[in-house]
Order: sequence, then structure tokens, then C-alpha cells
Amino acid sequence: MAEKRDYYDILGVSRDATPDDVKSAYRKLALKYHPDRNPGDQEAETKFKEAAEAYEVLRDPEKRVRYDQYGHEGVKGRVADFHDASDIFSAFEDIFGGGLFGEFFQNTNRGANLRVEVELEFEEAVLGTRKTLEVTRSETCETCRGSGCRPGTRPSACSYCRGTGQVRQVQAFFQIRTACPSCGGSGQIIKSPCSRCDGLGRAPRRTRIEVPIPAGVDDGSRLRVPEKGESGYRGRPGDLYCFIRVRPHPLFQRHGDHILVDVPITFSQAALGADIEVPGLSAKRHRVTIPAGTQSGDILQIRGGGVPRLHGDGRGDQLVRISVEVPKTLSPRQQELLRELAKTEEVEVTPERKSFFEKVKAYFTESPS
Repeated sequence: MAEKRDYYDILGVSRDATPDDVKSAYRKLALKYHPDRNPGDQEAETKFKEAAEAYEVLRDPEKRVRYDQYGHEGVKGRVADFHDASDIFSAFEDIFGGGLFGEFFQNTNRGANLRVEVELEFEEAVLGTRKTLEVTRSETCETCRGSGCRPGTRPSACSYCRGTGQVRQVQAFFQIRTACPSCGGSGQIIKSPCSRCDGLGRAPRRTRIEVPIPAGVDDGSRLRVPEKGESGYRGRPGDLYCFIRVRPHPLFQRHGDHILVDVPITFSQAALGADIEVPGLSAKRHRVTIPAGTQSGDILQIRGGGVPRLHGDGRGDQLVRISVEVPKTLSPRQQELLRELAKTEEVEVTPERKSFFEKVKAYFTESPS
């Protein structure tokens, strides 16, 4: 597998480039390498997607910080998977939404993309699931079967564009294709529109869509379901984009591919060591050995007990953070035993306490009166 190029090099900007510099550089590359201007050029398509990936990371302050610190590994699993140009248009509507770009990249026949929020339980996101979503979308009209014409009639060719659906305009140094203003890009004129869809060929309908949720998605993830958006007018349907929201878990916290659980233990378990059971995903139980002398805040690791990697093999770890509980009430016998322990602590000074006391002594000795 070829090594990924540096995102700053791809866009041709310095590492201290401003957000406006990053955006401007990407616009130029998107215009240069767009597939419509380079039909059949696989290299141009690759560069087009490569620039989109770089921009997707560098425009996001959080992702940019992670990339600056850890490189490509820092944003692994956090970068959108762009399959084609339509994915990129949907992700960066602020750039492609209007003006020169909006006209140049217009595709009037393809259906609109849909966006829906999907709420998941913590373990559904970690382990994967299937969700049935209800959406209202434009679908092919059942009365006219998508033609837009009243049954028994036919459309006629548009005289303005001669049935091509497009007109050409010259702007600056570019020759730009835009949708025909007369027929809206269809190439046809409907003189007797369908009464149910008003000639659009599509009508709103409530429908159910089953969506597979891959294991390892995180809060804020975006999933693309190809061609499950609105129907196009004699073109491909748009896509459905699922934006993931994950409910908090009462026990686990997620940190990338790892999960963290806080486990309280007694003072004696911490001092003497012990074997305990801790909860894991899918109601599993893990046997964990607490080493003698464990401190509050120490973290133990259960390898492979975490989240499956969304864009890679294996899974993260389960982290067990220890909290040593100090009892608020003691029986007379417990008080007696602890007093005996306290007497030995006054005689036997640990290296950590000795170092601390030496620092305190030096501090007060050197401090001005």
C-alpha cells in the first residue's frame, strides 16, 4: 500500500496556513481536478479525492491538531470515506453550494441527498447493529411512472437546448456547462403535467430503510448509504447520510478505540493485592489481578477488550482505572488494627514519603523569612 502524502503538501500550503488559506487552496485544486473537466482521467480523480481528504482534516480544528501531533495515525478512523464526487459535494456544501462552483458542478438529474440523525446505545455503536429508519423522501410518482406527464401524453423536446438539457457559457478562461434555463436540465418540456406530482415525476412518500451500522462507529460519525436519498429525474437517486449520536453508558467511557471503566477497591486489596472481576462489553466479565501496592488512579489494561477498529483490523483495549476507597466508618476492631499499622508507618518511612519530607524541609529552609 502506497504511503499517504502529507495533507499540507497535497494542498500546497504551509503548516501555519490560516483556515482561509486552506479553503482557497482546496477550491483551486477541486476546480483543476474535477472529473467533469477531466473525463476518464483516473489520476485526476484520485487527486480530486486526495485533496478532499486533506481539506476535510485541515479545515477541522480538532482533527488538524491531532494530525499535527500524530500524523495520519492521529486521524485514523476519523476521516470521511469519499466514494465519488457527490460525496464530496455533500460534505463541503459551503464551497460547492453556489456561484461558479455551483453552476460548474451541477447535476440536475440526480436526486437530492438526505440527512438523518441516528441515535445509538453505547454497545450498539461499539459492536455494530442494524437500524430501521423512517424517512420522508421524493420517490418516483406511481401515476405517471416518473415521466411527469399526464397518462396518455408524452413530453416534447426543448427547443431552447435542442433536447440536450445543457447550454454552454464562457466565463473568464473557462467554458462552463449549465442547466438549460427553459427545461431545467431535463431536455424536455411537459405540456400536460401529471395531476398527482405536478409534472415533477416524483412525489413525497414515507418509507422505511434498513441501515447496517458497522462496529466501531463513534459519536459524530457519518455513514453514507448509497442511492437511498430522493429519486432523481431520469437520473440516479441521491444518497442517505446518517449522522451518529451515541448515548452515554453508565459504566464505560470511550477514548478512541479504548474503553475505560472505573473500579473501586478496598484499602486492603490495594495494599495486599487481589484478584477481582470487572465488567466488560456484552455483559462479559474479566478476571483482573490487582498488584500489591496499587495506588488510586493506576490503570490496568485488558488487551483486546475495547472497540473494533472501524477502518482497520483488531480492536482497542479495555482500561481499568483503580479507585482506592477509604472507609468513612470503622468498627472498634478495625480502628485498633489501623492504629497498630499507623505505629509501624511512623517507624518505617517509605522512599516516596522520605523524598517528600526532604523537599518540604528544603523549601522552608531556602524560603526567605
